[in-house]
Amino acid sequence: MHFTSRMNTSPESLLAVVRAARAPLCAAALLSTLALTSGCVVAVRPAPAAVVYPGPEEVVVTEAPPAPVVEYVGAPRPGYFWIRGYYHWYGGRWVWNAGHYERPPRVGAVWVGPRYELRGGARIYVHGYWR
Repeated sequence: MHFTSRMNTSPESLLAVVRAARAPLCAAALLSTLALTSGCVVAVRPAPAAVVYPGPEEVVVTEAPPAPVVEYVGAPRPGYFWIRGYYHWYGGRWVWNAGHYERPPRVGAVWVGPRYELRGGARIYVHGYWR
């Protein structure tokens, strides 16, 4: 048995072959261009704005706060101070505020952390603030 293969050399079939071969080449060229022109982009994020805390506010609470959560302090940034985590009375319950670094609102400001006191049989939560 003898098989012969005959190629179709009509202009339409040749055009179809060229188009089929062009698609992968265009994709490869596009990827190469993207690889060569893309670089490492470094974006500088602005420093977060200082949080403004009013003076010491007091709230009568119905229960003592839970035990503090153990936190691990990350590396400090210049000009920032560590505010350790604490429980904040919010919406009739204690909510944990995770520790974080914060920039003081002004030069010389000192963070006064929140505290929990018993006064005349009432539990008082005193908010933290910058003094």
